Amino acid sequence: MKTKLLLLAAALPLAGCISFGAKPPPSLLTLDATSAPAVGADQNSAKTRSITIQVPSTPTAIAGGRVPVQATPTTIAYVKDALWAEPPARLFARLLSDTVSARSNMVVLSTVQSIADPSATLAGELRRFGLDATTREAVVTYDASLTRAGKETVEKRRFEARVPVTAIDAASAGPAISQAANQVAVEVAAWVAAS
Repeated sequence: MKTKLLLLAAALPLAGCISFGAKPPPSLLTLDATSAPAVGADQNSAKTRSITIQVPSTPTAIAGGRVPVQATPTTIAYVKDALWAEPPARLFARLLSDTVSARSNMVVLSTVQSIADPSATLAGELRRFGLDATTREAVVTYDASLTRAGKETVEKRRFEARVPVTAIDAASAGPAISQAANQVAVEVAAWVAAS
Protein backbone atom coordinates (compact mmCIF):
# COMPACT_ATOMS: atom_id res chain seq x y z
CA MET A 1 0.00 0.00 0.00
CA LYS A 2 2.78 2.41 0.94
CA THR A 3 4.63 1.57 -2.30
CA LYS A 4 1.51 2.27 -4.38
CA LEU A 5 1.05 5.65 -2.69
CA LEU A 6 4.69 6.55 -3.38
CA LEU A 7 4.34 5.61 -7.06
CA LEU A 8 1.13 7.62 -7.34
CA ALA A 9 2.73 10.63 -5.67
CA ALA A 10 5.74 10.39 -8.02
CA ALA A 11 3.50 10.20 -11.12
CA LEU A 12 1.35 13.25 -10.30
CA PRO A 13 3.97 15.91 -11.21
CA LEU A 14 4.51 14.17 -14.57
CA ALA A 15 0.82 14.41 -15.49
CA GLY A 16 1.21 18.09 -16.41
CA CYS A 17 4.16 17.32 -18.69
CA ILE A 18 2.46 14.76 -20.90
CA SER A 19 1.21 16.00 -24.27
CA PHE A 20 -0.51 13.96 -26.98
CA GLY A 21 -0.02 16.38 -29.86
CA ALA A 22 1.78 19.48 -30.99
CA LYS A 23 0.71 22.75 -29.44
CA PRO A 24 -1.56 24.51 -31.94
CA PRO A 25 -0.54 27.95 -33.21
CA PRO A 26 -2.47 30.96 -31.91
CA SER A 27 -4.28 31.26 -35.27
CA LEU A 28 -4.54 29.55 -38.66
CA LEU A 29 -3.87 31.21 -42.03
CA THR A 30 -6.33 31.49 -44.89
CA LEU A 31 -6.73 33.51 -48.10
CA ASP A 32 -8.84 36.64 -48.44
CA ALA A 33 -10.40 37.02 -51.90
CA THR A 34 -10.26 40.60 -53.18
CA SER A 35 -12.79 39.70 -55.91
CA ALA A 36 -15.90 37.67 -55.16
CA PRO A 37 -19.38 37.25 -56.63
CA ALA A 38 -21.96 39.70 -55.28
CA VAL A 39 -24.30 38.28 -52.67
CA GLY A 40 -27.66 37.47 -54.25
CA ALA A 41 -26.44 37.82 -57.84
CA ASP A 42 -28.07 35.31 -60.21
CA GLN A 43 -25.85 33.27 -62.49
CA ASN A 44 -27.15 31.08 -65.29
CA SER A 45 -25.03 28.84 -67.54
CA ALA A 46 -27.73 29.05 -70.24
CA LYS A 47 -27.05 32.78 -70.60
CA THR A 48 -23.26 32.91 -70.28
CA ARG A 49 -20.21 30.69 -70.56
CA SER A 50 -19.32 28.29 -67.77
CA ILE A 51 -16.12 26.79 -66.41
CA THR A 52 -15.11 24.06 -63.97
CA ILE A 53 -12.09 24.83 -61.80
CA GLN A 54 -10.28 21.80 -60.42
CA VAL A 55 -8.21 21.73 -57.24
CA PRO A 56 -4.61 21.99 -58.49
CA SER A 57 -2.00 19.34 -57.86
CA THR A 58 0.93 20.34 -55.64
CA PRO A 59 4.42 19.15 -54.81
CA THR A 60 4.74 17.49 -51.39
CA ALA A 61 6.48 20.55 -49.91
CA ILE A 62 3.26 22.60 -50.10
CA ALA A 63 0.63 19.86 -49.94
CA GLY A 64 0.25 20.01 -46.14
CA GLY A 65 -0.61 22.73 -43.69
CA ARG A 66 2.83 24.23 -43.13
CA VAL A 67 4.13 27.33 -44.94
CA PRO A 68 7.34 26.57 -46.86
CA VAL A 69 10.35 28.87 -47.04
CA GLN A 70 12.82 28.47 -49.90
CA ALA A 71 15.99 28.93 -47.81
CA THR A 72 18.42 28.25 -50.69
CA PRO A 73 17.83 27.05 -54.26
CA THR A 74 17.98 23.44 -53.00
CA THR A 75 16.66 23.59 -49.42
CA ILE A 76 13.24 24.22 -47.91
CA ALA A 77 12.37 25.08 -44.31
CA TYR A 78 9.01 25.96 -42.77
CA VAL A 79 7.77 29.13 -41.06
CA LYS A 80 7.52 28.66 -37.30
CA ASP A 81 3.95 28.76 -35.94
CA ALA A 82 2.40 29.23 -39.40
CA LEU A 83 -0.27 26.72 -40.43
CA TRP A 84 -2.96 26.92 -43.12
CA ALA A 85 -6.57 26.37 -42.08
CA GLU A 86 -6.85 23.79 -44.90
CA PRO A 87 -4.56 22.52 -47.68
CA PRO A 88 -3.26 25.40 -49.84
CA ALA A 89 -4.50 23.78 -53.07
CA ARG A 90 -8.12 23.93 -51.84
CA LEU A 91 -7.74 27.50 -50.58
CA PHE A 92 -6.29 28.56 -53.94
CA ALA A 93 -8.99 26.73 -55.97
CA ARG A 94 -11.72 28.50 -53.98
CA LEU A 95 -9.98 31.86 -54.49
CA LEU A 96 -9.72 31.16 -58.24
CA SER A 97 -13.43 30.25 -58.39
CA ASP A 98 -14.47 33.48 -56.66
CA THR A 99 -12.18 35.63 -58.81
CA VAL A 100 -13.14 34.02 -62.13
CA SER A 101 -16.83 34.25 -61.25
CA ALA A 102 -16.56 37.93 -60.27
CA ARG A 103 -14.25 39.16 -63.03
CA SER A 104 -14.93 37.08 -66.15
CA ASN A 105 -18.73 36.92 -66.41
CA MET A 106 -18.52 33.12 -66.33
CA VAL A 107 -20.49 30.70 -64.20
CA VAL A 108 -18.17 28.49 -62.14
CA LEU A 109 -19.59 24.96 -61.89
CA SER A 110 -18.64 22.03 -59.69
CA THR A 111 -17.40 18.86 -61.36
CA VAL A 112 -20.81 17.21 -60.86
CA GLN A 113 -22.68 20.21 -62.31
CA SER A 114 -20.44 20.27 -65.38
CA ILE A 115 -21.51 16.77 -66.49
CA ALA A 116 -24.72 18.19 -68.00
CA ASP A 117 -23.12 21.45 -69.15
CA PRO A 118 -20.43 21.79 -71.85
CA SER A 119 -18.16 23.97 -69.75
CA ALA A 120 -14.51 24.88 -70.05
CA THR A 121 -12.12 23.19 -67.62
CA LEU A 122 -9.26 24.79 -65.72
CA ALA A 123 -6.73 22.47 -64.09
CA GLY A 124 -3.09 22.90 -63.18
CA GLU A 125 -0.31 22.65 -60.66
CA LEU A 126 0.36 25.02 -57.80
CA ARG A 127 4.18 24.98 -58.00
CA ARG A 128 5.07 27.51 -55.29
CA PHE A 129 2.97 28.82 -52.42
CA GLY A 130 5.18 30.21 -49.69
CA LEU A 131 8.09 32.48 -48.91
CA ASP A 132 11.50 32.94 -50.52
CA ALA A 133 14.10 33.83 -47.88
CA THR A 134 16.74 34.81 -50.44
CA THR A 135 14.57 37.56 -51.98
CA ARG A 136 12.32 38.19 -48.93
CA GLU A 137 9.15 37.69 -50.97
CA ALA A 138 5.95 35.70 -50.89
CA VAL A 139 5.77 33.65 -54.09
CA VAL A 140 2.78 32.01 -55.77
CA THR A 141 3.42 30.10 -59.02
CA TYR A 142 0.55 28.37 -60.83
CA ASP A 143 0.92 26.34 -64.04
CA ALA A 144 -2.56 26.50 -65.56
CA SER A 145 -4.06 24.12 -68.14
CA LEU A 146 -7.23 25.32 -69.87
CA THR A 147 -9.54 23.32 -72.11
CA ARG A 148 -12.09 25.70 -73.57
CA ALA A 149 -15.70 24.59 -74.04
CA GLY A 150 -16.19 22.51 -77.19
CA LYS A 151 -12.43 22.18 -77.77
CA GLU A 152 -10.12 19.20 -77.33
CA THR A 153 -6.86 21.13 -77.26
CA VAL A 154 -5.23 22.25 -74.02
CA GLU A 155 -3.77 25.73 -73.52
CA LYS A 156 -1.06 26.10 -70.88
CA ARG A 157 0.34 29.18 -69.21
CA ARG A 158 2.47 29.87 -66.12
CA PHE A 159 1.36 32.64 -63.74
CA GLU A 160 3.52 34.00 -60.93
CA ALA A 161 3.28 36.83 -58.43
CA ARG A 162 5.84 38.04 -55.89
CA VAL A 163 5.07 40.29 -52.93
CA PRO A 164 7.79 41.70 -50.63
CA VAL A 165 7.74 40.68 -46.94
CA THR A 166 9.40 42.52 -44.08
CA ALA A 167 10.13 39.35 -42.12
CA ILE A 168 10.08 35.58 -42.59
CA ASP A 169 7.48 34.86 -39.91
CA ALA A 170 3.85 33.81 -39.45
CA ALA A 171 2.55 37.39 -39.16
CA SER A 172 4.03 38.38 -42.53
CA ALA A 173 3.38 35.12 -44.40
CA GLY A 174 -0.43 35.07 -44.51
CA PRO A 175 -1.17 38.58 -45.86
CA ALA A 176 1.69 38.49 -48.40
CA ILE A 177 0.81 35.05 -49.78
CA SER A 178 -2.86 36.06 -49.94
CA GLN A 179 -1.94 39.18 -51.93
CA ALA A 180 0.24 37.16 -54.34
CA ALA A 181 -2.49 34.53 -54.76
CA ASN A 182 -5.04 37.25 -55.59
CA GLN A 183 -2.70 38.75 -58.21
CA VAL A 184 -2.35 35.34 -59.87
CA ALA A 185 -6.11 34.74 -59.71
CA VAL A 186 -6.85 38.07 -61.42
CA GLU A 187 -4.44 37.24 -64.25
CA VAL A 188 -5.94 33.75 -64.63
CA ALA A 189 -9.47 35.21 -64.75
CA ALA A 190 -8.48 37.56 -67.57
CA TRP A 191 -6.89 34.65 -69.48
CA VAL A 192 -9.86 32.28 -69.22
CA ALA A 193 -12.30 35.08 -70.14
CA ALA A 194 -10.49 35.79 -73.41
CA SER A 195 -12.17 34.16 -76.38
